[in-house]
Order: sequence, then structure tokens, then C-alpha cells
Amino acid sequence: MKIAVIGMGKIGLPLAVQYAQKGHDVIGVDINNKTIDLINKGLEPFPEEEHLQEYLHEVIRSKNLRATASYEEAVSDADVIVVIVPLFVNENSEPDFTAMDSATRNIGKNLKKNSLVCYETTLPIGTTRKRFTPALEQESGFKAGEDFAVVFSPERVFTGRIFQDLKKYPKIVGGLTETCAQRGEAFYQQVLDFDVRKDLSRPNGVWRVNSVESAELVKLAETSYRDVNIAFANEISKIAKKYSIQTNEVIIAANSQSYSHIHQPGISVGGHCIPVYPRFLTWQNPELQLIKTSREVNDGMPAFYLNLFDKHINLHKKKVLIYGVTYRPRVREVHNSGAFMLRKLLLERECTVYAIDPLFSELEIIEMGFEIPPQNLDEIEVVIIHTPHEGFSRLKFNNENVKIFDVFTK
Repeated sequence: MKIAVIGMGKIGLPLAVQYAQKGHDVIGVDINNKTIDLINKGLEPFPEEEHLQEYLHEVIRSKNLRATASYEEAVSDADVIVVIVPLFVNENSEPDFTAMDSATRNIGKNLKKNSLVCYETTLPIGTTRKRFTPALEQESGFKAGEDFAVVFSPERVFTGRIFQDLKKYPKIVGGLTETCAQRGEAFYQQVLDFDVRKDLSRPNGVWRVNSVESAELVKLAETSYRDVNIAFANEISKIAKKYSIQTNEVIIAANSQSYSHIHQPGISVGGHCIPVYPRFLTWQNPELQLIKTSREVNDGMPAFYLNLFDKHINLHKKKVLIYGVTYRPRVREVHNSGAFMLRKLLLERECTVYAIDPLFSELEIIEMGFEIPPQNLDEIEVVIIHTPHEGFSRLKFNNENVKIFDVFTK
């Protein structure tokens, strides 16, 4: 089977490698020439994904995978096209479809008859049927459901453990038509393997749902549930701090009940997608109060922590070092990281804001808008541990007056 994967990012590349490992002929499409060159050399573009380098080297050597910038090369002869192009929100919390629309048009222009198009990017409800399918039809001249098939199947993986998660979680598939759903189900059964899980209500594997809309809502429901849960943990954290109670102790004890699972509180907990996808639901359904309020609670945590720190030390015009700018440890990803809101709020206090992150070079830190700390760390007056990467303890602060605050769980 010939498969095109559109988007060779942190999800798309592991997916392409997974399909290639199953013996299929896979071509990955990306707009970044550096990413393309690295992949074709068998070198992972991002280092934190477990087993990716090993597996990528194998499938490049076997010639089951190659990368290109050409949609014509990848799509025109593909039996299946998997789309995993990022969809973010703009400054007004509205979805920005620019990249997805462009990818869809390019797919449509090169689509061959009887192909299967699988959208895996998390989408607002109805987007697959009402936005992307008509664009595919217009560009190709084909009729969806007759000349080609369309399904939506949300990615349900966590950066750093994608190959493990592909086996662990059921693969949800919703089709534009029943025939489309059947084709989508058959495809994913061929390219994925699944762990045996006795805790599920049905055998682990490909789970078909009634429509593309149902599949779209599954992912939005999952991420919004986590966002609400994180907001609850953050509210508990505020109460704990008010009474000088250890937040970790409370969360661990509360989670000791078998039916309970409360996420850790903090600024960047949950993943870079969590702040985005609930907005798709509130954008379409502004009457949803719980999801909207939860996002407001989580968005407000940087300000909460800085106001809390202000009670211990007046932050005005202080020299502040933020340790860790990624949204979670060991993952080289900064989209929607709370470190940037911390920086904004600190600058409003006329602070000098430095940053260190072991996953980024000094030049990359500067390009993000932070300053590089002086060689003599004794000049630092306040340290905020935003991301608890390993290695913080190796930093030496001889200034006994330096204040160190941890925004992750303390």
C-alpha cells in the first residue's frame, strides 16, 4: 500500500515511521526543507521521541520511507493520505485554518480516484464534512463517498511516547459514509498493532463511531475533560496555598480513591494542545460555561503565582531567572507554554527576565524573547522554576538572598 503522510512534525513523522515499519511504501510531505533533508538522511529532526531515531534509521535504510516537499510526488499515486498538519488558534481564540486549508487544496489537486483521505488533526465539529470535504471535491473534481473516501481519526498520543501510545489506546474512526468508515477501519487495522487491555469495555483496536462528527467530538471531549480537571486541581492548589498546605500531599491522597484522578496543578501541565482544543468547542458553542471557565482558570495561573510571589518579595524591577520554558519536562516544545505569560507579566513589573532551558541553545532562548543570564548567577534576585527539568540542582546560587519559587507543584 502507498501512503502519504502530510506534515512531518512531532506526530506525523512517528506515524509515517509506524506505517513504514509495517512494510508499506510511505512518503512524508513537509514545508521545511531542513526537516526533509534530515529525514532522508535517517536523522530525527527532534530528539525527544523514544525509539524514533532507531526506527527511522531502519525504514530509511529499507527504503520504505522518504520525505518530500512535493504534494504531486506524494499524493498522486497514494492509496491513503493521512493529514496531520497543525491547527492552532489566533489571538481571538478562533481556529486558524490557513495551513490546513492549503494542505487540503494541495491534496485535492493531486488526488487519484478511489483514494482514502484520513484527517487526524484535531478539528472543530463539522470541519471534516463541511469545510475540507467540499474543498477536496472542488479541487479534484471527484465526489466524496463515491470516487474517494474521507474519514476523521483523531491522534491520541503523547509526545515522547508515541509508539507506545499507538498500541495502548483504541483508534477512533468516523467516516463520511458507512463505506468510508469501513475503509478507514480496514486501513488502520493494517498499519497499527494494539496491546491487550482488559480494562476496556471492548477489545482494544480500531473502534468505529457513527460519523466524522462523532470522531471529532471524541478528541475534543478528551482534551476538554483534562482541561476541566486541571482547572479543578489549580483551584485546589489555590486553597492549599491559602492555608499553607502541601498541594502534592492533597492531590496524591485524593487520587488514592480508585475512581479519582486529579491532574497535577501548575502553569504548563497537560500538554501544548490542552490550551487550544477546548477553545474549538467554546468557539462553536459560546454557551458552554464549564469549559470556558476552566480555560480562564488555567490561563490565569501565571498571574496567580506572581501575585503569590509578590507577597514574599516585591518583584518590581527584580532580576528574574525562569528555569525551563517548555510546557513539560524532557519535551522540546514551547507552544502555549506558560513561561511566555510569566515573561509578559514580569516585564509589566519592569523586571529583567532571563531564561535557561537545557533543551535549547542560548540563541534559541534569545529568539524566544528572553535574555541570557549573566555568568555570575549571584546577580539573580528571583528564580522561578517553570519546568522541572533534571539539572536545576546543578545551578549554583551563592547569593543567600536569592528567592527560589516553584510554580509546577509546590
